Amino acid sequence: MEAGYSVGMAQDQPLPSLWLLSDARNDASLQTALRKMPTGSAFVFRHYHLAPAERRARFDECAVIAGDCGHLLILSGTGDLARSWGADAIYGAPEAIADSPGIARFATAHNAQEIAQAQQAGADALFLSPVFATRSHAGAETLGVAKFRKLAATSAIPVIALGGMNAQRARELDWPRWAAIDGLS
Repeated sequence: MEAGYSVGMAQDQPLPSLWLLSDARNDASLQTALRKMPTGSAFVFRHYHLAPAERRARFDECAVIAGDCGHLLILSGTGDLARSWGADAIYGAPEAIADSPGIARFATAHNAQEIAQAQQAGADALFLSPVFATRSHAGAETLGVAKFRKLAATSAIPVIALGGMNAQRARELDWPRWAAIDGLS
C-alpha cells in the first residue's frame, strides 16, 4: 500500500504528503488554503457544522478548486455519498468506513487499538492524532514525537500525522505525510 492507493488516480501514485482538513474554524480561508497547497495535495471535507443542503453546496465550491489544483478530494461520509458527490475517497472512524468497498478509505486513529480497527476495516491509510496540542482536542493528551513514531511503526498501512501540525512541526516530526486544519489555513 505504501507505493500507491486505489483512488481515481494511477495505482502507483504515492499518497500525498500534505493534507488539509476542513472545519468551521477554517471555512473562511479554505479557497485560499486550497490554492496555496502544492499540486497533488489532499483535501478532506468535513464541515459537520452545516445542514445537509449547505454542506453539499460548500463541498461543491471546494471541489471545483480542489479539482483545478489537482488535489485528492475526500469526503467525510459514506462511500455511496462520496460517489454521488464526486469525491475520490472517504474519511472517518474505522466503523464508519468499514461498509464502503470500492472507494479509497481513510480512517482516524488515536491509539494502537484504533490502528488495528482501521486496518481491519480495510482503510487504505490512517490519520494518527493528536501528535501535538490542538484546538480540535483541547486539553487532550498528545502523542508527542516518540509515541507517534512508536504507534505509527505498528501500522501496516500508511500513517498521516494529524493534530497541532504545521510546517515547523512537520519538520520536527520528520514524517512523510501530515495534515492540518489551522496549520494550513
